[in-house]
Amino acid sequence: MRISRDLALPLAEIELRASRSSGPGGQHANVTASRIEAVFDVHASRTLTDGQRARLLHRFGPRVTATSQDARSQHRNRELALDRLRERLARALAVRRPRKPTTAGAAARARRLEAKRRQADRKRARRRPDRED
Repeated sequence: MRISRDLALPLAEIELRASRSSGPGGQHANVTASRIEAVFDVHASRTLTDGQRARLLHRFGPRVTATSQDARSQHRNRELALDRLRERLARALAVRRPRKPTTAGAAARARRLEAKRRQADRKRARRRPDRED
């Protein structure tokens, strides 16, 4: 199962468990195990690098799970659970680039200084006039 450009997990490392789903569905829901739970054991994985393992352990702990009981069939719920697990792992392993702070441009600095000068002139005009002897 491909997680990202540089990481693909073998399906053997993902444990799939089926159980009865909850909710309405009549007699059919009481006898079929259509709910799927996909469990990925972070410690047992031989595919992950140490850095990836550390990120997943910090974010999720030793196990990452995803479940699906949306569809009526077990096969479709299996696909949905694996997709959810893939998205969860990809989001946790994505390294966000740090934001590079920007500086004010020359025009912005000039506008700020001009506004400062106008405000100073306005306040200066409010002062009591100097006495001229």
